[in-house]
Amino acid sequence: MAQECCNTDEKENTKRTTAVADSEKHEHKEGDDHNHDDDHDDDDGHNHGGEDSDGWKSHWPLLSSLAILLVMLILEFGFKFKPAFPVDLIIYVVAYLLAGYNVLNLAFRKAIRFDFFNEFFLMSVATIGAFAIGSYSEGVAVMVFYSIGEWFQDSAVSKAKRSIKALLDIRPDEVTVLRNGTTQVIHPNEIQVDEIIQVKAGEKVALDGELNSDAGTFNTAALTGESKPDTKRKGEQVLAGMINLDRVSEIKVKSLFKDSKLSKILEMVQDATARKSQTQLFISRFAKIYTPIVFALAVAVCLVPYFFADPYIFNVWFYRALVFLVISCPCALVVSIPLGYFGGIGLASKNGILFKGSNFFRCNYKSECNCNG
Repeated sequence: MAQECCNTDEKENTKRTTAVADSEKHEHKEGDDHNHDDDHDDDDGHNHGGEDSDGWKSHWPLLSSLAILLVMLILEFGFKFKPAFPVDLIIYVVAYLLAGYNVLNLAFRKAIRFDFFNEFFLMSVATIGAFAIGSYSEGVAVMVFYSIGEWFQDSAVSKAKRSIKALLDIRPDEVTVLRNGTTQVIHPNEIQVDEIIQVKAGEKVALDGELNSDAGTFNTAALTGESKPDTKRKGEQVLAGMINLDRVSEIKVKSLFKDSKLSKILEMVQDATARKSQTQLFISRFAKIYTPIVFALAVAVCLVPYFFADPYIFNVWFYRALVFLVISCPCALVVSIPLGYFGGIGLASKNGILFKGSNFFRCNYKSECNCNG
């Protein structure tokens, strides 16, 4: 028996490629990429999963910064050579800006909206503080490794998105339409409602419509999961994504390419991570409380020892406060959970399973089923 963790409507939305029939509307335009923003505020402008964001060529500033850092560390600790001030400062500032420009930009954009309690502002304060006390290499190292982590995160999200799109984007790029007694091969976007299209044996249906031929047999596995061919009669509904099996069939189009059920499913699954699970919602609320507390404790680490430590050396306690800020950064908590859900949805897609959103993914995880036979 399965333990019920969702209501009936929710369970209807957790299915195999094999069983997705939801066609609710979304605001995204056809073919638009959906940015993964669950791990950050909706308006932070931080894009995870761009199509080309995981290639090393697009990250040459970060790699250059890493190379500069490694060279400087080798010179300092391997050859006991350290460039004189301000040469070392200039070199480290260049490396810092190459690695942290995007983080600093996001921190500034949030700061002008009086949003100071976020990971970008926290990392910026910690690394700039490191420069202020002369720990140049440590400031650069923190920013470099943070940015590398963001790169790996973007790469994982991008890979998951490609798995989802590869599973669902089975729409044909061309279709045969009957116009003025002749056939024309055009893009499905150019087809109008009530036009007649021809689908040869072995071809995929490009648009939703009604069968205009007397009968036709279709493979509906991509939409319903049913492996047995479905025989349609004249006037019955035929959906985009079905495969014509045995003869040339004529279909009267009833919806535009962008409005087809398959297009809606593609948009829905690309938007899957917008439906947050209870865990994600809890972490988002928790982070709004946790981050200000971290800032307050870091200030306390720096200033409170003034009343107890003898002697009190500001630079020492300021350094410790910066270390506290870095190790207390909520990134691991706030980022890993949404990324874990998104990666799970992507992996499921790679194996032919679709989840409408993270909330349904979690619902399926909590259910138990004992199957005999």
